[in-house]
Amino acid sequence: MTSADLDAAALFTLDALANSVAGRNSAPGRILSQWFGANAASNAVPDAGRVAFLLGGLCHILETDDLHRESVVHPGCVVVPAAFALAEKHGLGGRDLLIAVLHGFEAAARVGMAVGPAHYRIWHNTATCGPFGAALAAASLLKLDDDAAMHALGNAGSQSSGLWQFLETGAMTKHLHAGHAAEAGVRAAELASLGFTGPARILEGEKGFFRATCPDADPDAVMRAPEAPWQLVRTSIKPWPSCRHTHPTIDAGEELRARMIADGVAFDAISEIEIGTYQAALDVCDRPVATSDYEAKFSLQHSIAAALTCPLVDFEAFGDAARTACGPLAARVKVKRAEPWAAAYPASWGGRVVVRLASGAEYAAERMHAKGDPEAPLSRDEMIAKARMLLAHGDAQCSDRLVDAILGMASGGVLPHLNLY
Repeated sequence: MTSADLDAAALFTLDALANSVAGRNSAPGRILSQWFGANAASNAVPDAGRVAFLLGGLCHILETDDLHRESVVHPGCVVVPAAFALAEKHGLGGRDLLIAVLHGFEAAARVGMAVGPAHYRIWHNTATCGPFGAALAAASLLKLDDDAAMHALGNAGSQSSGLWQFLETGAMTKHLHAGHAAEAGVRAAELASLGFTGPARILEGEKGFFRATCPDADPDAVMRAPEAPWQLVRTSIKPWPSCRHTHPTIDAGEELRARMIADGVAFDAISEIEIGTYQAALDVCDRPVATSDYEAKFSLQHSIAAALTCPLVDFEAFGDAARTACGPLAARVKVKRAEPWAAAYPASWGGRVVVRLASGAEYAAERMHAKGDPEAPLSRDEMIAKARMLLAHGDAQCSDRLVDAILGMASGGVLPHLNLY
């Protein structure tokens, strides 16, 4: 473990905690905060599991949290809340937290890489693989030995759950997934520290996780390539507040917008837009009509319309006014499964956008990787700027001090106070 690893962990921790702060400024965020406040004793130290649930749920609301592509897991919204809640409870230092975050990302991503593509069609990988990451992060902070850590992982895995059914109505369930996964890991590790046992073969057993939920599991992926870099540094950071499956399209769309403006092309001259991408993007984000902010964030059609017509793809680009303005253009979008992006997924998340004009002219752009991927990373300054934007959205006090405190943990600084509960 190097200083560069700890610096990277600090940046990902900053991203996750800034997402938790920003998540307060949303309808589900206000409900989660209300629930937490109504069930918290005013004169008691908040329970670590409940804190992890709150931070995890808040972190996953705005669709701006990180993503590990090969596992299709958002590790930050599960691992960082669990680690932060326990580190705060036990008065641990920032370096301990960052080490735990590295281990937690590793567990969540490696289990996620093993579940197979069929799992993701029904199960939300962040919800099902996240508890393993939260449990290992918690085990690291609690200094559990190997046996106790195994019990924690076994019981965390037995709590794995989370279905995609919420997408039909845009229900708030996805945020519950992240919160539950974070809390499950904390509970499992705390109980393991007291001698509470769990199943050693929770993954590969005859009645275990893979057999129950993974028709095409690849169990060897859990331990494959142990010499590889930390999975945290293989994790992508989102520059735009929408489902990561929409990001290659947005990235290509922004390029096309600039080219069309430079050529003096009016956007009402567009007759058709074609998006070629991989199957998972179609499974989750083929949504021709978006009736809410949340549905728009899971719509390839709206996302390309916004990227082509909005000066900035920010929170407002998915709001009521933007959906109304983008609706006519979104209706001209066709989506399809296409190579080489279909075969390259999940190692690569990409796609191609073709804009066809009434004149017969075409504009095209493609991406093999989206902005924020390890192959096209955000700079340190861009990540800090994103965090400041999120903190401002959440009306955080002293945001510069908070940013400095979180990043300072890599050099031995103390945990910051979030003032969220």
